[in-house]
Amino acid sequence: MTTTYDPTGFDTFAYRMAPDGLATRRQLRAAGLRPGGHDPVAQILWRRGKRIAYLYRLDLAAPKRVATPAQRAAIAKALRARRTCRLCGIERPYYIPRRYGCCFDCHGGTR
Repeated sequence: MTTTYDPTGFDTFAYRMAPDGLATRRQLRAAGLRPGGHDPVAQILWRRGKRIAYLYRLDLAAPKRVATPAQRAAIAKALRARRTCRLCGIERPYYIPRRYGCCFDCHGGTR
């Protein structure tokens, strides 16, 4: 187990050297967990310190929250609005570029 002192106050581990009981956000999400409001307790540095991942304690992690049916419906409505052209009113299979404010057909087909 390689750990060094970092000015941020975190224990710092080399890539793939973190002890058991700690996980990154991505690892927590894959396990159906979330940090649960707790701050990270350590970090992993790799690529000569240019990449960093914070580590959270598994025993303090909480289950991921599940969106309610009303929240899912609101998200679907918002995403549908992003695909609907303001000029022709047709729902497109892509998000309407904010730069143009309309679909490519209404804009003249130029991107």
